[in-house]
Amino acid sequence: MRPPQSPALVLVAHGTRSGKGVEMIAALAEAVGRELGRRPAPAGTRCVHKAAGGHGARNLRAAILPAEHGFAGCGCTGDPIAELGAVAGSSPVRPSVRTAFVDVLGPSPSEVLRDLAAQSPDGANTVPAVVVPAFLASGYHVYQDVPREVGDGGHPAVTVTAAMGPDPALARIMVVRLRAAGWRPGDAVVFAAAGSSDPRARADVRRAAAMLTAQLATPVRTAYVATGAPRVPEVVAQLRAQGAQRVFIASYLLAHGLFHERLHQAGATGVADPIGVHPAVVRLIADRYRTAVSGGAGYPVPRSTGTAVPQS
Repeated sequence: MRPPQSPALVLVAHGTRSGKGVEMIAALAEAVGRELGRRPAPAGTRCVHKAAGGHGARNLRAAILPAEHGFAGCGCTGDPIAELGAVAGSSPVRPSVRTAFVDVLGPSPSEVLRDLAAQSPDGANTVPAVVVPAFLASGYHVYQDVPREVGDGGHPAVTVTAAMGPDPALARIMVVRLRAAGWRPGDAVVFAAAGSSDPRARADVRRAAAMLTAQLATPVRTAYVATGAPRVPEVVAQLRAQGAQRVFIASYLLAHGLFHERLHQAGATGVADPIGVHPAVVRLIADRYRTAVSGGAGYPVPRSTGTAVPQS
């Protein structure tokens, strides 16, 4: 008898024409797969590199990187996710991780779900799927596009988790990115989001900005790249006019692309990298999946009506 398959994870992101951005999303999906394929570590264990004491992974038990972990924070020079996988080992059943996109490029979520359903040779016992929207705010894509795509996919057992953001872990990553860009306490900060016409998404952006304010212990100004006001260049110019000598942009974007390129034209002293692939992002997505699988997000839910609602 074959061992039961773990539910598939479908990571849904916004499409981009940036090759670097596509590679970043692919790397994130791969890292999530590795995270889900390793054994859980004991609570309270420390960063691999600090716990090693310079003697390497052989002296370690399985370890988890803390949420605030960053390369600048502990002097890590290797790939912490890969090293964690080597130290912790693999679990017996590693779920399939598939990437889908809304807008710009494919495959779409419905295409991925149809493919997963078709992998059942007899049409029965289809492997369930957990859809994780890799969006930093819950707007049109989360409330309209993803449920529609799930319905169009015709998969009989799908759970849609909450979106990736806002979350304090993302704010901690943004601090790491800002420091890497040269930000110092006392410098002005513009919190730059893509923007949305959906009031729920704008509320999420305000929550995310408040989280970054708490992490930096300094106020940040919110601005938008594409939709909504004020726009990023406008806020940068306002801060300059108010006497700010150094203005940095905190990029509330997941991956490289056109929106992030625009930030470099806004007149700031420096622009932080997108949130990108970071151990805390990997764990955040993996935790969404694990919560769904354990029943915390209503998993599994047959979708006979062809609809799905993101679970909080």
